[in-house]
Amino acid sequence: MKVNYYLFVFSFLFSLKGYTQKFLVKPYLQDAEPNSIKIMWETTIGEESIVEWGLTPKLGKKTKGKTFDINFSTSKIHEVKIEGLKRFTLYYYRVTTGRIKSDIYQFKTPPFAIDNESFKMIAMSDMQKDHNNPDKFSEIVNEGILKYLKNEFDGNLPENLALVMIPGDLVENGTKYFQWKDHFFNPSEKLFSNVPVYSVLGNHENNSIFYFNYFSLPENGTAAYAEHWWFKDYGNTRIIGLNSNEGYRDSKEQYKWLEKLLEDTAKNEEIDFVFAQLHHPFKSELWIPGETDFSGKVVKILEEFSTKTGKPSIHFFGHTHGYSRGQSKNHKHLWINVASAGGAIDNWGEFEGRDYDEFTVTQDEYGFVMVEVDGSKDNPKLTIKRISRGNEETFRNNEVTDSITIFKKERKPLEPETLAPNNETIAIEGAILKASPFKSNFRNAFHAASNWQIAETEDFSNPVFDSWKQHENWYYLENRQKDDNLSDEKTKRLKPNTTYYWRVRYRDQNLNWSNWSNTASFKTIE
Repeated sequence: MKVNYYLFVFSFLFSLKGYTQKFLVKPYLQDAEPNSIKIMWETTIGEESIVEWGLTPKLGKKTKGKTFDINFSTSKIHEVKIEGLKRFTLYYYRVTTGRIKSDIYQFKTPPFAIDNESFKMIAMSDMQKDHNNPDKFSEIVNEGILKYLKNEFDGNLPENLALVMIPGDLVENGTKYFQWKDHFFNPSEKLFSNVPVYSVLGNHENNSIFYFNYFSLPENGTAAYAEHWWFKDYGNTRIIGLNSNEGYRDSKEQYKWLEKLLEDTAKNEEIDFVFAQLHHPFKSELWIPGETDFSGKVVKILEEFSTKTGKPSIHFFGHTHGYSRGQSKNHKHLWINVASAGGAIDNWGEFEGRDYDEFTVTQDEYGFVMVEVDGSKDNPKLTIKRISRGNEETFRNNEVTDSITIFKKERKPLEPETLAPNNETIAIEGAILKASPFKSNFRNAFHAASNWQIAETEDFSNPVFDSWKQHENWYYLENRQKDDNLSDEKTKRLKPNTTYYWRVRYRDQNLNWSNWSNTASFKTIE
């Protein structure tokens, strides 16, 4: 017994001297500001938390931080906040704990909004491990994101990518300690050591303490719900993180906080765009059971904000394992499902789905979304690109399969003209509305949607027919809008011996609606 006891003590002391000290999670970046940034990592043992940093690989400066326990073991998480940085500047750094030092990495601080700098970010979600494709998240990061950026842009990683957004489901089960290292941080270490990551809770995190230990998110939400909801500004864009999970989705505090934040954002002339990320969809074409009313309330709040202020908005989400891109009918607001970055795909026909009017593209595939923000003072805009890795049937090597550009400034198409019927008498069945071709004064604008209305009164207060068609509708592997030129529309059965009024408006591919056309009328007969 004594021999075993002494062997145990000797082994323990031996390990504390650093002979088994190593990195469990290599350095990753958090909560970047124009003048500061947080760097975190995890080691097997060791209290020392030091970051050496500088404007060159020679480093030269040193900052100490804090350490805290995790998983009731000798393992330690380290967090260091570096302050006194210059905005929109590239820095080098490495971390030290005891006898171990990391490689030298880089980060770039954000700009102020008044700098009018352009930048790029990535949104992806649902990378929880699929045991049939266990290395898919590593592929998305290393063969997808990193190779795409290297091939498409000059310069190094931090200069080409500002940040990464993840709307939930980072691991399969957030209460299992080993999954954070093995399934999330290790496959992504080459990305997050150079680019800050901002996540929100998905259902698979299970509200785990490990999530809150591993991330140091902005603590500017409701104090009692620290890191459950928050916001982060990068240049002219405000990013909002929300918690759509049970126990939080109906929180009056979250709604109250969001509404107050958007009130402040409306007054902030430096913010041009607002992005929200939350895990659950309001509508899901591939998987209806995943929908939540909470997300619908958030969408409504963002729609009203964008229309009132003229600041376009997006809500990024996941939960359904596939890509979808939609847009609100009456608002400059995009709906974007950014999955799947690893979780098993929700294949067409596998679950109950629905073809929603809002969505123009839905794909059962792996991939990520690139967001390019133009910080121009005179004409700010954003471009969304879906970068696809395909699926089990069709492999895609970083193909751009969808894209849309939104300008902050209004770029209205010309008002269409009603052609027929006009002061005519027509049969109640098979009536076809016809309008003039699409026209715009803006270069490369094209006809992307039409909205037709028929009413019994000239004020259109209660339309009997309201049709919204878009130039494409990719659903279940086919474009259901193929060959529709959007300048005519077949009506539903109408009442006989009734006078009707009708009108139409056109939308371009940048979500700009024209004014309504002139009003025409017709009378129906049996």
